[in-house]
Amino acid sequence: MDVVAHRSSGLDVHRSIIVACVLLTQPNGRASKERGQFAATAAGLAKLVAWLKSFGVTHVGMESTGVYWMPVYAVLEQARGFELIVANAQHVKQVPGRKTDVKDAEWLAQLVRFGLMPKSFVPPKPIRDLRDLTRYRRTLTEVQGSERRRLIKLLEATDIKLAEVISDVFGVSGRAILRALIEGQQTATEMAKLARGHLRKKIAHLGDALAGRLDDHHREMLAIQLVRVEAAETDIATLDKQIAERLEPYAVQVDLLVTIPGIDWVVAAIIIAEIGVDMSVFPSAGHLSAWAGVCPGNNQSAGKNKPAGARKGNVHLKTALCNAAIGASRKRNSFFKSKYTKLKIRRGGGRAALAIGHKLLVCAYHMLSTGAFYKDLGEHYQDKRDAQRATNRCVRRLEKLGFKVTLEPSGEQANKLPTELAEAA
Repeated sequence: MDVVAHRSSGLDVHRSIIVACVLLTQPNGRASKERGQFAATAAGLAKLVAWLKSFGVTHVGMESTGVYWMPVYAVLEQARGFELIVANAQHVKQVPGRKTDVKDAEWLAQLVRFGLMPKSFVPPKPIRDLRDLTRYRRTLTEVQGSERRRLIKLLEATDIKLAEVISDVFGVSGRAILRALIEGQQTATEMAKLARGHLRKKIAHLGDALAGRLDDHHREMLAIQLVRVEAAETDIATLDKQIAERLEPYAVQVDLLVTIPGIDWVVAAIIIAEIGVDMSVFPSAGHLSAWAGVCPGNNQSAGKNKPAGARKGNVHLKTALCNAAIGASRKRNSFFKSKYTKLKIRRGGGRAALAIGHKLLVCAYHMLSTGAFYKDLGEHYQDKRDAQRATNRCVRRLEKLGFKVTLEPSGEQANKLPTELAEAA
């Protein structure tokens, strides 16, 4: 096996310690080993960098164990002079046998030395900072949604059917009614009159929905939950400002991505935070889709393809793409709406959303690679392509039977055929 890195190192990273092994190629072709152990503190990391540089190490590999690898990677990246490789721990498992920290470090160093450690995608620091913000925003959004559901559950427990009358309980009218419920000074009829806009047409129905049994205990809980909901909203608004500031260098890419149906500036920020703006790190759109986990997996044995579910991938990106797919499926006269409808009937809503998310990611890849704007294929594109394929399939079958086929469409059918097929006929 050819040696790729003559001065390689493997790091077995833990929360408290870092076990390192350096392999140095000698003139006779064999490798000598140097081992060390360092504390996972700022002082320990400084000693690790100096120790690696003393041996002239050029390639350093480590596993992506939790978040423990991140400070090590950041220090080595800042020190410069190292080619850093972060690998999925499942992809570099050692063969069964004795397992110690030292042997793990030696195994990683061997994989780096022979170029056998698959390199995971680690974006540059500005993108990593943006990723921290978008992922935390998702966490806060989930917290906010959880608190909203708890509040509505409390209202249902007290026989207040506010969610049946108001589509958005936390809108202007809903919040005014919630605060009135907490104060407990108004009757159901008086609270119903707090409705605004089109909701005023439902004042009578709203009064019946508010005639529940709300005691002091429920009002105290309701006040706490409403405070938590509004606190989460405030934090999300603060994060949105920070994300917008981090996105300023990527304004061109954001303007490209938001032209895709279903993708707003939040989803665009998530896409940029997860995959960056340099698409050269992914050999093709297929590689990116496999990395994100939005394309089907492979399960082939004895020359037969067996059913395989979706791949495991970047859960943050996959979730954002599936949510965007639902939005894209609602855009009238669009290709995504037509495709989603066909897939939902045949495969179900979940698989259809994942398939549309896959197509959204492929669009994003090509747009970020070329700088081109999105161009919708139209809702009839799928029908035209299916008609073309069905026609070609029938022609091939007849030609195999020895017939010479000449296509001559009827009057009405000629207007429905694709342009290419009509010209051929």
